[in-house]
Amino acid sequence: MISKDALFALSLFPYLGFLWFLTRSKQAPRLALIGFYMTLVFVGVTIPAGIYAKIVYGESLANVDWLHGGAEFFLTLSNILVVLGFRQAVIEKARRESVSPEPSRQEKV
Repeated sequence: MISKDALFALSLFPYLGFLWFLTRSKQAPRLALIGFYMTLVFVGVTIPAGIYAKIVYGESLANVDWLHGGAEFFLTLSNILVVLGFRQAVIEKARRESVSPEPSRQEKV
């Protein structure tokens, strides 16, 4: 059976593929894309924090509140950036559509 640590490490590859395609498509809002990349920062902070918790406290990261909260801050920040990025894109699209509305059905015929 595959360990949770091995599964975690393997899950990075599909996520890196997702980031590569999303970046290459140039269709994602910039702020949201930064938020998706911030998830990698969260992973990069969580791994050493988990190791530190195990070595110093003999506990898993989830049981050391100040370390766990510090690591989770980066996940929260990445989620906020993703939401604000897509929110900004929706507002911008609505603004563009209100400035130059689509022709009515009668004008298309």
